Amino acid sequence: MLKVAVIEDDVPTSNQLKGWIEAAKPGIQVEQWFSRDEAEAAIAREHYDVVVLDIELGRERHAGVAIINAINKHHGTPVLVVSAMPAAIYRSIMKALDAWDYLQKTSFDEAEFIETFLDILRAAKSRSPAEEAPAPVAVRAELSIDPLRQNATLWRGKRVNLPLTAQRILLALFEHKGQVVSYDELFLVVKSGRNRDNIRKHVSTIREAFREIDPDFDGIENVPMRGFRWATD
Repeated sequence: MLKVAVIEDDVPTSNQLKGWIEAAKPGIQVEQWFSRDEAEAAIAREHYDVVVLDIELGRERHAGVAIINAINKHHGTPVLVVSAMPAAIYRSIMKALDAWDYLQKTSFDEAEFIETFLDILRAAKSRSPAEEAPAPVAVRAELSIDPLRQNATLWRGKRVNLPLTAQRILLALFEHKGQVVSYDELFLVVKSGRNRDNIRKHVSTIREAFREIDPDFDGIENVPMRGFRWATD
């Protein structure tokens, strides 16, 4: 049986997340923890398939950081961070800690949460040694990307930190290198938030992630009124 931990100190929010998970995946076991101490104790003794985690627990503003470090130490379980902390600041911090994705409270709905959660669950299951994962897609000698693994995008040998949705957009651009990928095609990739502003935000996230390791990166071309193109050699 799949097992998920929801670590959230606000009881109504915790119950809401639990309800969404159970509705999306009937039969799944959801355990709720409300403080850093009980969460760390559970992580030390249990194996979870996914952990849904708030950063701030009670008076501990960054309790979630300590919990993610504990998770990485024990199991490396994928973590979906759901927090009121501003995404513009904390998404990159959480990605640096190997969290799989970040959702800012009040900025997402049930459909987006479920889509993100199920994506993480599928990707986590694909990492099982009992299953043979597909080989990474090599697009250029300088770049490789594995569509089923978080943190598996490499540019010039260095890891590119990307949320799952941005990683799917990146793969779509790479698979059609040199060609324009239209907004309509990218809408199929993101599944929710199907508007041009949202696509542009994801592309901006991709560019920023590449420029963190390669300040001169300019490999994604904006084609006005049409879409985007992977255009680097």
